[in-house]
Amino acid sequence: MSDLSKAGPDGASLLHANLERVFGERDGVRRLAAIQVLYAETATLFEPHAVATGHAAINQAVEALLSSLPATFGFVAIGPAAAHHGVGRLRWASGPENGRAAVTGTDVAHFSDGRIQTLHVFLDPADA
Repeated sequence: MSDLSKAGPDGASLLHANLERVFGERDGVRRLAAIQVLYAETATLFEPHAVATGHAAINQAVEALLSSLPATFGFVAIGPAAAHHGVGRLRWASGPENGRAAVTGTDVAHFSDGRIQTLHVFLDPADA
């Protein structure tokens, strides 16, 4: 559990750690280890077209997402996360390193006992 101290128990720190250590991690073993620290055992990830509950399922969902993106794509925060009373949000962008964002969105999470209980991923509409 010592890795949790790297994220900090507050929601804003958990959201930033999630973006970096889960969605930014292409190695499945390291990603699962981060999920086990950052997420509650029965946590649920809600994506626009999928739902995953539990550490292994969340890891598989993130693996599926990352494998659909070019290897040069990463995730970066757009400003700081905001959190209070067990709920937080973080805006993010994804695209090639040093390139234009291909997609942006917002993660909204519910926290309890220093861990993510639910994470809702919202994608911004594409520019027309």
